[in-house]
Parts: sequence; structure tokens; C-alpha cells
Amino acid sequence: MISVKLVSQSSGKPISGKSVSLGFDGNWLPGGVTKAQRTNSNGDVDFDVSPGKGKVYVDGKNVHEGQLSGRVVVYV
Repeated sequence: MISVKLVSQSSGKPISGKSVSLGFDGNWLPGGVTKAQRTNSNGDVDFDVSPGKGKVYVDGKNVHEGQLSGRVVVYV
């Protein structure tokens, strides 16, 4: 499982209601991208996928790239 937390870079507060998806290198998913999910009131969203090298997309924009495993905190 990979958990993503979105945090506002300017205020340091969690960002809720954003569309988040994960993209992975290789073709283990159709199109290589997970189905988008919305962050909860704490800015969190969980994906039931295995760790790997990939990208975090928020509202379709690439906001983070690297090893995705455990908890990933992304400042936007």
C-alpha cells in the first residue's frame, strides 16, 4: 500500500478534495496509471499497489517523481 499526503507549501496545511493518481514505470497497469482518487479532509489518499519507481499526479499534473513506497508527503 502507498499512502499519499498532500500539504500546501505556503500554509503547511493538508489539502483535501484533490484528484491524485500514481503512474509507474513499466506496463503493469493499463496505461501505467492508477485510477484517480480524492484526498480526504486530512489530505490523505491510499492506493492498494506495490511500491516502485513512479510519479504522483495531482489534478493531472506531475508533482512528484521517484521511489513510491509507504507514505509519500507531497508539498504543492
